[in-house]
Amino acid sequence: MIRTRFAPSPTGYLHIGGVRTALFSWLYAKKMGGEFTLRIEDTDLERSTQESVDAILEGMAWLGLDYDKGPFYQTQCFDRYKAVVQQLLDEGKAYYCYASPEELDEMREQQKARGEKPRYDGRYRDFTGTPPEGIKPVIRFKNPLEGDVVIDDLVKGQVIINNRELDDLIIARSDGTPTYNLTVVVDDWDMKMTHVIRGDDHLNNTPRQINLYKALGAEVPKFAHIPMVLGADGSRLSKRHGAVSVLQFKEEGFLPEALLNYLVRLGWSHGDQEVFSIDEMVQYFDLDSVNSSPSTFDMDKLLWINQQHIQAAPAEHLARYLSPFLGQKEIDLTQGPELAKVADLLRDRAKTLVEMADASVYFYQDFSEFEEGAAKKHLRPVAEEALALVQQKFADLADWQTENIHQAIQAAADELEVGMGKVGMPLRVAITGGGQSPSIDATAELIGQQRCLARISMALDYIKVRAQNA
Repeated sequence: MIRTRFAPSPTGYLHIGGVRTALFSWLYAKKMGGEFTLRIEDTDLERSTQESVDAILEGMAWLGLDYDKGPFYQTQCFDRYKAVVQQLLDEGKAYYCYASPEELDEMREQQKARGEKPRYDGRYRDFTGTPPEGIKPVIRFKNPLEGDVVIDDLVKGQVIINNRELDDLIIARSDGTPTYNLTVVVDDWDMKMTHVIRGDDHLNNTPRQINLYKALGAEVPKFAHIPMVLGADGSRLSKRHGAVSVLQFKEEGFLPEALLNYLVRLGWSHGDQEVFSIDEMVQYFDLDSVNSSPSTFDMDKLLWINQQHIQAAPAEHLARYLSPFLGQKEIDLTQGPELAKVADLLRDRAKTLVEMADASVYFYQDFSEFEEGAAKKHLRPVAEEALALVQQKFADLADWQTENIHQAIQAAADELEVGMGKVGMPLRVAITGGGQSPSIDATAELIGQQRCLARISMALDYIKVRAQNA
């Protein structure tokens, strides 16, 4: 069975690059009928926080990246790591290193002076003397001294590293805690991971980890290293480029499936198709089509993708995600139409749920003032007759439906022998408070008959006052 995992460190927010790695791992497992595991790599006790763990779990839940197993926590496995380190010591595959920080600094400076690459020189690799006093040793893995490590990477292709380029990495710190390269190997071994899909910033660790797998007699998983996501300036995506935490995108009104759609296209393609449903992503995804070069994050493209998903989503789905944004505005949804109907009406005019929420307010809350520019342009004395006539026809409607409302507006325009715009625009400002809305007949239906009549009265009063002050 195919097994993949996402293994974030809870030392900050769940960022976009991490989400893309999680998505690719999740898609591959789903596509292959395998298992996807979430593992929290929290061995960095100083920097790991519960707040970050919660953000990871919340982000994964919002995105719908459901995991078959987990979340597992590395801090619950310290006894297992300790046993593996001891095993390597007992088998002569690891050793205590007593080099002090000062000694290591001096060693690196000498190497630099000779024009060599700074690295640990293995001075305690075969040490049999008396350990120096006052030094708490680290434990280092005995990396092979000869031969090559061959990585048949599923994205990068074949990568060959000579073992002479690798030093003896630390697998346990002086306080006994295990290091990343040790814990990740043990976890992936114990969890029987078949494919390790991760960012290419880990590629340098991979040859060392492969040597560890072999030293432990463990099966080496297949690796796929995904290029990083860059900002528009070509540097690695970071806070200074704007929102990079997945929960920020939630707050800014993006649909989770739209964000996933955008991220899957950052470095993967299926013909010329741009917009994908979740099912289509699972159906078409394969590692062979993942690009080996970095991708650039483009907010305009993300907004476009989000708009496509808003336009295509079922109205009830939109309403579920839109509701919290109206809650933030303290909108009482019982004081107006069904939210799904409002979302359906507004979907073509919004790039984000925030924009849609802003445009939804007048369906649920009355206003006391008109938008200044729109009122100045359209609520003029010349519009009084048209508004009064529409109000009369609205009041006479026994069946408040879009078609009947449209006919009433058309009839008023015909009677006055003016274009629809001469009636429709003042009416739009009167019942919405501003100059922008979807089709005025459908908008009026959702606002409701009594609300529309009351708002037209308010607009007529506004016009009268304006005429008096002219």
